[in-house]
Formats: sequence, structure tokens, C-alpha cells
Amino acid sequence: MGRQSPLSLVSMEKFVEIRIQLRDILENSTTRMSKIIYWVIHCLIITALVSFTVHTLPELSPTAKQILYLVDLACLCLFSVEYLLRLFAAENRFRFVCSFFGIVDLLAILPYFLTLGLFDMRVLRLLRLLQLFKVARYNKVFKRYYRACLLLRVDLAFFLAVALITVYLAAVGIYHFENLAQPDKFGSIFQSLWWSVVTLTTVGYGDVFPITTGGKVFTFVLLIIGLGLVSVPAGLVASALGEAREIEKVEEKGKPEYGETHEQ
Repeated sequence: MGRQSPLSLVSMEKFVEIRIQLRDILENSTTRMSKIIYWVIHCLIITALVSFTVHTLPELSPTAKQILYLVDLACLCLFSVEYLLRLFAAENRFRFVCSFFGIVDLLAILPYFLTLGLFDMRVLRLLRLLQLFKVARYNKVFKRYYRACLLLRVDLAFFLAVALITVYLAAVGIYHFENLAQPDKFGSIFQSLWWSVVTLTTVGYGDVFPITTGGKVFTFVLLIIGLGLVSVPAGLVASALGEAREIEKVEEKGKPEYGETHEQ
């Protein structure tokens, strides 16, 4: 009593084997089937985004709307199948559902269920843009950028704090110089913040600009500082990407080649 039959044990082993094989196909990008899935998913993402964009045209014929509806329905079915397969093959299903890509996969299909005949909420349609993040799952470059951001999280947090302080001080400075000359454009520090951000990022829309001598000199100094604010994070990211690339090379060298463990 309580003992499982050989047939049930074989079925369980086969079930586990199917899950492992499916997980390898979905996660390992080196096999032929994985590459096919890679291109199919990318084509689906592009198709879904094109459909999302065409939906915004003001005058669509009933035929075009019907075609877009069928395209959305096909994308919904295929993305749903992908999500269910990943959920089925996941080693830890709860961890997969709560993971970044698990949430992205779910939110990528959720708007379809809520907008295809059930609700008409434009805010929910914007969630379809999360499909772009699905590309990161299959792209090593995105993973490299993610690793670089992790390496730089302390530096970037410090730099962001310095940048915010600089923006505020720039707004205070230009308010001091231009408030009396242009009270309609620099009436408060809050109004001056727009000019401060535009100037420090070296965008320079030209809608608001200083006219006093002190304001012009202050702007000149601020433009020099703005060049540093733009170039410093670019240098940090470039350095971190090089470090992330070296880490990837070390990890790839540390992986045993196929059959290497069976030679001994």
C-alpha cells in the first residue's frame, strides 16, 4: 500500500523530463529551436507594436479595424501560450510569476483581455508598450546594460543627487539675476526650474533666456557645468559596460564544454 506503480513512476519521470527540455528550449538561446522561438517572438512584438500604432489613426475603415482586431487576437493567443509554457517549465513557478520578466510577460497580455470587447480603457492599452521589455529576455546586450547599471548603482545614485542639487542651485541663481527684468518668465524658483533643466542638459529650447549681464555670465558658467553633467554619466556607463563584458568572458570561460565532464 502507498507504493506507486512502475507505470506512474515512468510517467512522472517523463513529465519532469518534458519540463526540463522545455525550459532548456525557452531559456537556452543556442539551440535551433530556441533561435526559431527567438525570431518568432521578435516578429510578434513588432507586429503588436505596429498594430498598436495603426490603432491611433483617426479614420480607420471597418475592414481595417477588423484586421487589426484579428491581429491583436492572434498576438494575444501566441503571447498567452508563451507565458503558460514558461510558467509550466519554470523550476519555481511562484518565483517566475514575481520576477521582472514574469510580470512583464503578464502585463504584456493583460491589456488584450481587458480591451478586446471587455473594456475600452486607453490607459490599459499603453501597457502593451511593455512588450518592448520582452526583447531584453533574448538579448545579451540588454543583460549587459542591466549588469552595468547594477555595478554603477551607487555611483549613479550619488551623481543623480549632485545633479538635482545643481539644478536647484541654478534655478535659484537665475531667479536672482532675472526676476526683476523678466517677472513673467522668472517669477519664482519653480518657474526657473524649467530653464535650469533645459540649460544644464544643453538642450536650449530658446523659449526662456536671460537678458541681464549677470544672467548671461551665470548662464555661460552653467553651460560649462552642463557639459560635465552630460559627459560624466556617459563615461561611467562606458566603463561599466567594459567591466560587464569582461565578467561575461570570465563566466563563459568557466562554463564546461559539452562532453568535458564525461572525458574523465
